[in-house]
Amino acid sequence: MKILEQELIRMGALVEDQIRRAVRSLDDRDLALAQEVIADDDRVDRLESEIERRCLTLLALQQPLAGDLRVVSTVLKIITDLERMADHASDIAKVTLRLSDEPWIKPLVDLPVMARLAISMVRSALNAYIHRSIEEAMAMIRLDDDVDHLYAQIFRDLVDLMRERPDTAAQATYLVFVANYLERIADHATNLGEWVVYMVSGERKELNT
Repeated sequence: MKILEQELIRMGALVEDQIRRAVRSLDDRDLALAQEVIADDDRVDRLESEIERRCLTLLALQQPLAGDLRVVSTVLKIITDLERMADHASDIAKVTLRLSDEPWIKPLVDLPVMARLAISMVRSALNAYIHRSIEEAMAMIRLDDDVDHLYAQIFRDLVDLMRERPDTAAQATYLVFVANYLERIADHATNLGEWVVYMVSGERKELNT
C-alpha cells in the first residue's frame, strides 16, 4: 500500500509540474518547453497504467477491507483525474505552438492568475490526500469558485474584444480554450478533494455544485 501511495504522489507532482510548465511556455513563448510538456504526457499515461495495475493486483490478491478498500478505490479515481489534467496541460502547450509567431492581442494578465489558482488547487488536493484531511480538501474545493469567476471574466473580455476587433477572433478563441482547460483542471482538482473526503469519511458527496 505504501508503494502505491508513493507512486500516486509521484504522478501528482509530475502533473502539477506539467501544468506549471505549460502555462509558462505560453507566457514566455517557449516552444522547447511546450514540446517537453507534450512529450511528458506519455510519462503520465505510463504512470496511470502502472498504478492501475498495482491497484488491481491489491484487490485481487489481498482483498482489502473497509478503510484500505476505500484507499485503493480512491487512488483509482484520482489517477483518472490526474491523467485528464495532464491532457489539458498538453492542450495548453499545443496552443503555445499554435500562437508562437503572433503578437498578443492583449496582455496575458488574468490567465496566469487563473493558472496559479488551479495549480494551487492541485497541490492542496494532493496535500489533503497525504494528510487524510477533510478540512484541507474542503478549503481547496472552495477555491473553485474563484477559478470559475476568473474564467467568466476572461471569456467576457475576449468575446468583447472579438466584437470590437474581428481580426482578433482566431487568437482570442485559442485563449478562451486555454481558460477552459484551466477551468477543467480546477474541476478535476475538486474531484480529487471529493475523493479525499470519501476516503476519510466513507461518504461520497458532490461538494461544489
